[in-house]
Amino acid sequence: MGIIERIKEIEAEMARTQKNKATEYHLGQLKAKIAKLRTQLLEPPKGASGGGDGFEVTKFGHGRVALIGFPSVGKSTLLTMLTGTHSEAASYEFTTLTCIPGIIHYNDTKIQLLDLPGIIEGASEGKGRGRQVIAVAKSSDLVLMVLDASKSEGHRQILTKELEAVGLRLNKRPPQIYFKKKKTGGISFNSTLTLTHVDEKLCYQILHEYKIHNAEILFREDATVDDLIDVIEGNRKYMKCVYVYNKIDVVGIDDVDRLARQPNSVVISCNMKLNLDRLLARMWEEMGLVRVYTKPQGQQPDFTDPAVFSASRGGCTVEDFCNHIHRSLVKDVKYVLAWGTSARHYPQHCGLSHVLHDEDVVQIVKKKDKEGEGRGRFKSHSTAPARICDRQKKAPLKQ
Repeated sequence: MGIIERIKEIEAEMARTQKNKATEYHLGQLKAKIAKLRTQLLEPPKGASGGGDGFEVTKFGHGRVALIGFPSVGKSTLLTMLTGTHSEAASYEFTTLTCIPGIIHYNDTKIQLLDLPGIIEGASEGKGRGRQVIAVAKSSDLVLMVLDASKSEGHRQILTKELEAVGLRLNKRPPQIYFKKKKTGGISFNSTLTLTHVDEKLCYQILHEYKIHNAEILFREDATVDDLIDVIEGNRKYMKCVYVYNKIDVVGIDDVDRLARQPNSVVISCNMKLNLDRLLARMWEEMGLVRVYTKPQGQQPDFTDPAVFSASRGGCTVEDFCNHIHRSLVKDVKYVLAWGTSARHYPQHCGLSHVLHDEDVVQIVKKKDKEGEGRGRFKSHSTAPARICDRQKKAPLKQ
């Protein structure tokens, strides 16, 4: 029996099992088995060599956004509208067969937008090149799930389920669970609050399913069994996702209003070019990009070419800004002057741990080179030893 058949058999057993207090341990073990099998499904086959048949694109710009959705929902048209890059669009499904990149120039930054082929139900099992599409989406900073406003709401649940099956967690934060394997000592189970979904016995059973008999685990929140399995697996990717409902020009105003009020949702129409500016603003807001401008000493700030950072790509501190300019600059920094919303007053003296905000202006003041202060008799720093006894005696003159 293959891995996919075993997963379907366990899922059928879970569907048959009633959910109550007596069966929660059994269901927890079944969920752990499914998670293990899905991890095996994502691993490359043994003996396989080479890079595979994926279509990864080189990262470019300050951020990366992936378009994911069913065939013929308007992904290629949206890419053409936002970037100007031509992507084949036709009235039949699976027009796009490979990954097509484009660049969005927005707020002095460059954002890479990827048009991926449409995925279908069962993509997590490899149907319709689904694994390659999802692998590219994993490397993105933001996922735009493009949906057809005239179709049923079930499409959103199907796509979310397919992405979660391969380890993508949309609009979720990592669970507050501390987990560490040990060599000896058994399993240490602790929690800082009352747990309602998991108890010590269930935790032990799930760890034994993974053949872990020595570990330390601490719950800092009321997490579920799925959160515990995600922490044990350790290969989950937590990403932000915006649900983009296209083709709102073919539905009624009541449906548009209902879709627009849903969380993390934006309604657009590529055919009539409606609400595309709001989509770009929402993308910018979700990606959290921070632009920092430089100011040379005694000169005006340079507002032409900002340095762009984000919390997901290294951080937004003054130290990250110095490393962006040059790796050796951090050890030469004396202090930093900052103007903008991150400063309490203008200018503010900052250290390396100061967190910068969007559109801040930064001036770096370096330490002075003591060896180079003045020359000759104007030299303020002497290279001679401080103590007389450390001075070297001159050689006696030849007679």
